[in-house]
Amino acid sequence: MSVTIDEELTVLETQLRRLKIEYEVYFSNPTKKPPTDIEWKVLSLLRKFSDGGRMSFAHRFRYNEMAQRYAIYSDLWRKKSRIREEGYRRPQDALLSIQGLRPEAPEPERRVYGVSPGALAVARAADAGPITVQCSDARTERDRVVRLYQALTDAKKKAGETVSGNLDNFTSFVQKKTEQIRKQYGCPAVEYTVEMENGQVRLKAKAKN
Repeated sequence: MSVTIDEELTVLETQLRRLKIEYEVYFSNPTKKPPTDIEWKVLSLLRKFSDGGRMSFAHRFRYNEMAQRYAIYSDLWRKKSRIREEGYRRPQDALLSIQGLRPEAPEPERRVYGVSPGALAVARAADAGPITVQCSDARTERDRVVRLYQALTDAKKKAGETVSGNLDNFTSFVQKKTEQIRKQYGCPAVEYTVEMENGQVRLKAKAKN
């Protein structure tokens, strides 16, 4: 019996979650070896679906979310590994683990299969702070709605909140909200922001002239 794309993506998601746990164990145990075998499995699956040829929009969205997550994790693991190999340079490095690296030439961007530089920048921005997206019409600005939905779901997952609804429901919500605010304030666009407030993820909308 052939394995479906959904099943393979579920395997990728499981392996990525396991890889994150194994790296956490690795960095907390000086005698532990890096989980290269699990990382190889993750990379193999990422390469397998990198062209997106067999995937629907929903599959590509799910795949890109995991590929972007791996890109962020791998960048962090690389920094931690360098500190582990070279030693901490300041007392606070031991606490922060990834801070206090000496100034050096910037490293080339680490390519992740299936993730464009723009998408990776979005993922890193979501990890660093609030994400802001302007929208005039959710039906024609699909890429902006996807970006907003991804930022919202990523933030909720990191905060341990339940993610309800799907992209289609979210698109309908954004479309109705945008029409409502544009009509109320006579503005050409609506600015949506995903941010943390009192420990909870909030989606805020305001008129944008």
